[in-house]
Parts: sequence; C-alpha cells; structure tokens
Amino acid sequence: MPDRDDSGAWLPFDEFLASGAADQGRGPARPPASRGQPGREPSVPRDAASRDASPRDPAPGGDAAPRAAGVTTPAGREPARAPGPRILLVGELTRVIRDVMREAPRLRDLWVEGEVGQVSISSAGHCYFTLKDDKAQLRCMIFRDDRLSIPFEPRTGLRLVAHGRLDVFEPQGVYQLYVDAIQPAGFGDLALRFEALKAKLTAEGLFDAGRKRPLPAWPHTIGVATSLTGAVLQDIRQVFARRWPLVRVVVSSCQVQGQGAPESVVAALRRLARWTDPQTGRGTDVVILARGGGSLEDLWAFNEEIVVRAVAAHPCPIVVGVGHETDVTLAEFAADVRAATPSVAAELAVPARAEQQARLRVLVGRLDDAGRRAVAGPRTTLDAERRALDAFRPAAYLAAERERVGLLLDRATRAIDGRLIAERSRLTRLDDRLPLLVEGRLARARTELRTGAAGLGALSPYATLGRGYAIVRDDAGRVVRSVTAAVAGDALHVTLHEGALDVRVEAVRDSAS
Repeated sequence: MPDRDDSGAWLPFDEFLASGAADQGRGPARPPASRGQPGREPSVPRDAASRDASPRDPAPGGDAAPRAAGVTTPAGREPARAPGPRILLVGELTRVIRDVMREAPRLRDLWVEGEVGQVSISSAGHCYFTLKDDKAQLRCMIFRDDRLSIPFEPRTGLRLVAHGRLDVFEPQGVYQLYVDAIQPAGFGDLALRFEALKAKLTAEGLFDAGRKRPLPAWPHTIGVATSLTGAVLQDIRQVFARRWPLVRVVVSSCQVQGQGAPESVVAALRRLARWTDPQTGRGTDVVILARGGGSLEDLWAFNEEIVVRAVAAHPCPIVVGVGHETDVTLAEFAADVRAATPSVAAELAVPARAEQQARLRVLVGRLDDAGRRAVAGPRTTLDAERRALDAFRPAAYLAAERERVGLLLDRATRAIDGRLIAERSRLTRLDDRLPLLVEGRLARARTELRTGAAGLGALSPYATLGRGYAIVRDDAGRVVRSVTAAVAGDALHVTLHEGALDVRVEAVRDSAS
C-alpha cells in the first residue's frame, strides 16, 4: 500500500519503509528517499541495500549506493556509505502494514464486487467468506452484530457487492475486508449512489442525532415547501385545521420531481429561510418539506446532495415527510424530525388541542414529575459517562480481539468435540469387552462354588452319619457325649444318616463293660 511523502507524492511501499515514516523496527533507519528537496540524503534501492548488507563487504567500486540512487559526490570526497538494512520482527512489519492500511482513506470505505467462495460460521456467530473473480480473491469477515442486521446471508456462488473497511488481522498476518453491509450485484445504480452518498454524509456527521433540533411546542408560523398541484398541500391544511387552527401557513412552491427538481427544492427552502412577517419581523418557526409517494426515481430529488445539505443547513427546525411509510430518502435523515408521510409531518409540527388540555391536567402532578427528574438526572449522567468511555474505545483493536476470541472459541469447541469422541470410543470398546469379562467372572465363581461345596461336604457332620455314625440328643436338645449324661429311663433322640429315632435308655454301661 503506497503512502505519501512530505511533498504530497505517493511513495512505493519499500521507499515508505526506507523513509522512516513507519519507524517501528530495530536498528538504524534508512535515510529518506531524495525527491529534489534540499538537505535530504539519497535513499538506497532494495537491491542495492541487499548487496551492501555488511559494511565490511562493500560493493565493487565502493560507490554502488550513490550510483544506484542517481547521486554524484563532490570531487575528492569519499561518498557516504549506506547503512545496513533495517531488520524488522514479523510482528513489527505486520503493524507497519496495518498502520499504513488504516491511514489510507480509500481503504476505510470500500465497495467490492465479486463471487462468494467458501462460507463458514464460527461458534461465536462471526461469518467468514471469500470474494473472488477470475484474477484474485479477498478474505472477508462479518461480525455477529453486523450479520444479524444484514437482511440475507452470503452463499457460495452468489455474486454480491460488499461494503466495509480493509484491515490486517495481526495473529495470522492476513488482510481482509471487515464487511458491514452486503447487497446482491446489479442492485441498481441509484441504490449504490444512495448508499455511497449516505456513507459520505454520515462520515461528515450530517445525520448525527446530536445536531437534531427540537420542534417548538406552539409554533406561530409554519413554512411548507411542496408542489401546489398535488394533494399533499390540501392534506397538510386539513391536519392544521383539525389539530391547531391558530397556526399561520406560508407556502413556498417547488418542483418535486423530474429535471430541475433538486434546484427548485433548494430555492424554496431558501425563500422560507429569508421570509419574515412584515408586522412582527419574525420568521417561520418550523418548516415542512413534503411530497407524495412514488418510485425511487420519482423521489430521487430528495436524495440529491444539494437538497440534503440545504435541509441540514436550514436555520429553523425542519420536518421532512416524503412518500409513504416504506419510502426512505436522505433528506429525511438530515431533517430534525423524520415523518412517515406528509400528513404525519403536519401532525408532528403542531400540537393538538386535546393534548394541550391533557397537558394542563398533567401540571397538577408536578411533584411526581420532580421525582422522576431526580431519577433521570443520575441516569443522564451515567449515559454521558458511558458515552465518554466509549469515545476512548479503539474500535479497530476491539474488532481484532473479538475475532481472536472467536478463533479461540472455535479451537475450544473442536478440542471438546475431540475429547467427547475419544471417550465415546473408549466406552464402546469397554461395552464390547463387558460380556466376556462377566462370563469369565461367573465361570470362575461357579468353579469356586463347587470347590467350596465339596470342601464343606467333606467337613459336614452329615457325611460322618453316612458312614454309620449317629448323633444322640436329650430332651433339651443337648448332644449326649458320655454315658454319664443319661440314666436309665431317659428319653433320647438319635439322628441317623437317613431319618431319626426316639429311644429310651434301658441300662447305662460304661465303656469298660
């Protein structure tokens, strides 16, 4: 991107770096390029600078740099050696390019036409796409807030016209168009002229809300600039008669359509600005500029720059009501009050009798109004402080940070998705192995159960009974282990391997007998 030197001429980008205008690198800066101005050192072209990179290795002849620059040295004096090349970090060079692009007015307000290439939407809601033709392509980006206000989305293969500013996204070192408005290609010359003039006048502050003037509450004289042959003037008069018949109306006729209409409208506004009441010396309190509905071509006189500037420069508050509700003209943006139709403009310019009666009743509640004003005061102060803080917010840096956050959010989303996929895969593998593991555990448990049952069977007293032994218990259920525990006549219970016997002791003998 070229820049200008002190004389106003455009410099190539390499000479711009050499001139020291973008002094953000390391090491000594090159001397500025010679443009026929006294007291300046000649610059060294890029190829000569690369040959003279080391002061210990001069170019053949020792005067390559002066010859390359077209400069002769006085006889008997050794020409000054050009310094070595400036060494810039990648980030420093990127910032130099960024600053040059941001300082170029043509790159801050661009209309670019092309075919939409690949389109992607980030997790943060930002839209990324490319505009291309048969020779080049341009990366574009729409922030989420701007994307929501645009009536349609870019689609691959669609040919459109994009409006925005060119800037550098430093983390990736790429330039791209930050788009704030798009429209299909072939939208129409008048529409493009409308948008271009709107952007120009907006940048001048002609449409700022801060310059809007309030309408007087009780106007004595209202000027009307419109055609005498249409129905608009009659509609306005009927509204005045119904709402505020005390008002005086001064009509300045003008042509509202066709060739010469812009000049006629401007002349009508100037006549109303000069008019004064011969008795009181007062001028008009409010001016209404009105016209009926029509196509964009029919209403184009109210989009001409001379008309818009005449509306903005009018000495008294002005209400513009052109066309129907859906019609929009630049003159309405410049007016102090925009009305949807001429009749609405007349209603906005004068008070209503019923409203004035209601106003008298409202005065009774001034105590309540004072309380509301007490709350509104701090709120107004807070809004003013917020606007002051917004003035110190660098929009370009904020935009870059918003894009960086969007990229980080994309990376985090992809990382989480990858982790979820890996966990799902691991659970699937475990699910496949689970039946085999359960079957193995059950088989081992069955084997251990059989082994334990066999061991318990070997130790069970019932196994002993199977070999011919018996268990003897008395009536209390105690095991009789000795003859001393029973006497003749005692009833005993004998448990065998199969069944039990109830017996009575006939006699007691010890083991010796």
